[in-house]
Amino acid sequence: MQNIFIINGHQYYPFAEGKLNGALVDKAIEHFRGKGYELKTTTMKEEYEVEEEIEKHLWADLIFLQTPVNWMGVTWSFKKYMDEVYTAGMFGQLCDGDGRSRQSPKANYGAGGKLTQTKYMLSLTFNAPVEAFDDEKEYLFAGKSVDDLLMPQHMNFKFFGMQALPTFACHDVMKNPEIENDFQRFDAHLNQHF
Repeated sequence: MQNIFIINGHQYYPFAEGKLNGALVDKAIEHFRGKGYELKTTTMKEEYEVEEEIEKHLWADLIFLQTPVNWMGVTWSFKKYMDEVYTAGMFGQLCDGDGRSRQSPKANYGAGGKLTQTKYMLSLTFNAPVEAFDDEKEYLFAGKSVDDLLMPQHMNFKFFGMQALPTFACHDVMKNPEIENDFQRFDAHLNQHF
């Protein structure tokens, strides 16, 4: 693995300026550069060209998505990015359609991805505390994990044939932040997988 494409999916909110997501992106860049990887980046708050973004995906050995979780999913600006970039890449660049064939139109939906040698990693920031997950007694997630909640994003990457690396998450970042501990865990997570 030599080529890393880092996407900063942060979208400005009045109560979330993006400093933590930006700091995590900076730490990831420092880590990957220190290991000799080639890097390309895209930030949702900046302009991008659809064809150039498709080329970044084709170039990358790893897609690293850093994003807050807003309303139980990725930011609207990253969703817009997916609508534009991934839709444009569906016709031969990122995948060959949806994987089905005329001979077997009901089988293999989502198996047409061309990025089968590409891995991806989600790095997430949450207002929700870690205790809200993986506990059936908890009201909202009722035993579901972070990866269960982000299953639509996992499926979007899998649609293009990508393989998941373990997800990283910072929790309770607004009401009870432990940023230095999060940074230490982030460094350990990156060192474990890269």
